[in-house]
Amino acid sequence: MAPPEPVPVVWDKVQQPEVGVLKVDQREQIRRAYFIEGKSIRQVALEGHHHRRTVRQALRDAGPPCYTRRQPRARPVLGPFVHLICQWLAEDLTRPAKQRHTAHRIYQRLVEEHGFTGKESNLRQYVREHRPTPRHSGIFIPLTYESGEDAQCDFGEAQVVLAGRQVKVQLFCIRLCYSKLSFVMALPHQQQEAFFEGHQQAFGFFGGVPRHIWYDNLSQAVRPRLVGHRPQEQEAFVAFRSHYLFESRFCTPAEAHEKGLVEGLVGYARRNFLVPLPEVDSFQELNDLLRQRCLAEAGRRLRGETQTIGELWDQERSHLLPLPRQPYPCCRTVPVRPNRLSLVTFQTNRYSVPVEWAHHSLFLRAFVDRGEISNGSKVLAVHPRCYQREQDVLSPFHYLPLLRERPGALDHAKPLKNWPHPPVLDQYLLALRDRLPQRAATLEFVRVLELCSRHPLAQVAQGVEQALAARSLSSDTVAYFLSTGHGATGGPPPAPLTRPPAGPSVQDRDLRQYDLLLGRCS
Repeated sequence: MAPPEPVPVVWDKVQQPEVGVLKVDQREQIRRAYFIEGKSIRQVALEGHHHRRTVRQALRDAGPPCYTRRQPRARPVLGPFVHLICQWLAEDLTRPAKQRHTAHRIYQRLVEEHGFTGKESNLRQYVREHRPTPRHSGIFIPLTYESGEDAQCDFGEAQVVLAGRQVKVQLFCIRLCYSKLSFVMALPHQQQEAFFEGHQQAFGFFGGVPRHIWYDNLSQAVRPRLVGHRPQEQEAFVAFRSHYLFESRFCTPAEAHEKGLVEGLVGYARRNFLVPLPEVDSFQELNDLLRQRCLAEAGRRLRGETQTIGELWDQERSHLLPLPRQPYPCCRTVPVRPNRLSLVTFQTNRYSVPVEWAHHSLFLRAFVDRGEISNGSKVLAVHPRCYQREQDVLSPFHYLPLLRERPGALDHAKPLKNWPHPPVLDQYLLALRDRLPQRAATLEFVRVLELCSRHPLAQVAQGVEQALAARSLSSDTVAYFLSTGHGATGGPPPAPLTRPPAGPSVQDRDLRQYDLLLGRCS
């Protein structure tokens, strides 16, 4: 009899308990089953098909799961080069900040020098995660300041529409650290005279001078310095701050956060004071606008303060240093010597001086808005400052003595051709030439121009207009109207001399008596 065939055993498929990371809702179910329903850890694990270690972990912490890598990620291609990358990044800490390895440069060196075949994107991610940074980088200490003690100063740039053209202007920004009151002024450049002018206007706006002012290592105040050396201040800057008696403080290079109040002010002024782009005709109009908007900030209350900026400013003003009696001359002084054209050169532009001072040693004082030329004791010429290149800024009055000697040069004289003047002077010259010879007409016209040395041009033009109306073209007539006040600006014009002026009555006489006298003589 054959043995019976073995009966196959059917095993039920039992779900194995899992060990892993739970979702937040699964953690909640486990914690409710244990703490609310009173089930044991074993029962909760069996019903939920969890490992007991997983249940205990959920009972310890109800928060979302945290992922922690126990072993470093495998980098089969990049791994052999990791030690070299870390070595280069560590050496960069002792190199100049602007000449350190970028991720792209590291990739280039690995490919060229070591035959690296990996992707640049993987290398960039590794460099981003492992580049060494200073300890506590990006963490700062809250600061507080005493009233009247500190201010912070900086320059910035902005765009405005000036006289119909969109141009770049420089923003001089300074901020009091206690009250947070700010002052912003637009200037055509960042040269030393503009730097001083901005300070002087700010001190007048604040009503005093802070005791300490913080700066970058800007060239207007300090000379270029060597690494590890203290900044050496410019002599002109030392003279300026000694006039106002404040002390200067300079930030560590590349550490702009040391004066964060004014760093934020530059961007704030651009966004809030100059949006949309203001359309102005002059720097004076633009600075009046900026001053108004700085004053409007006095009504703001900053976060963490119980008083407005204006209220804190009222408290701080009495603690500021007083302003000196005389303002500092915010200019740059350079020696100059006029050439044969009676012109002195400054920053590629030429400015005229009176011809009698040609070939003399003089001084030019360059202010932000003007240039003054003197002989050391007397100002000889004042011109508006020119910021273009290779331009001639001329005054016709400087060349009048030469026109007396050489009247034939009048029609081609560049100082007169480029001179903005009232049209009545051209009418006067044409009338002179219709009545007098060419040379005599020119000399008479020059005599009228010489009156501008004693009277404003507008008054001389009005005197010329009255002389034309009176049909008396002599320069003496123009001088007469000026001396009697008829040519004064805004005064009533004199009546044309069409008849003799009224005077005392003259008694009528019998003219036949003269006939009798002539008869006796004959």
